[in-house]
Amino acid sequence: MHNVSIVDDDESVRAAIGRLVRSLGYRSSEFASAEAFLASPWRTETACLIADVQMPGMSGLDLQDALRAQGTLLPVIFITAFPTDAVRKRAQAAGAAGFFGKPVEAQDLIVCLKGSLNRL
Repeated sequence: MHNVSIVDDDESVRAAIGRLVRSLGYRSSEFASAEAFLASPWRTETACLIADVQMPGMSGLDLQDALRAQGTLLPVIFITAFPTDAVRKRAQAAGAAGFFGKPVEAQDLIVCLKGSLNRL
């Protein structure tokens, strides 16, 4: 069973996406910060990461950079309340599997998540 990790400082967003992920038959791990995710044992068990772009401390984009620097290459789907072109371009240039504005449409997230996990 694939584990999908969700990193978002908004508890309601984490919970909602976690429920959606579990409804698809995947396991979900939820973290309030990028730092908490990096410190967890789930870091190495994650098949796909769904991360908020803007969070206190380390941003979702910085989290992706940190993972890549450690040699961890996994699909990252970004969600953000502020989907600017500059942020979208940076995420895509770093290999983002998806980029969505909040509130994200569940069906769009499902398609992106399943597509990312099917490529593993």
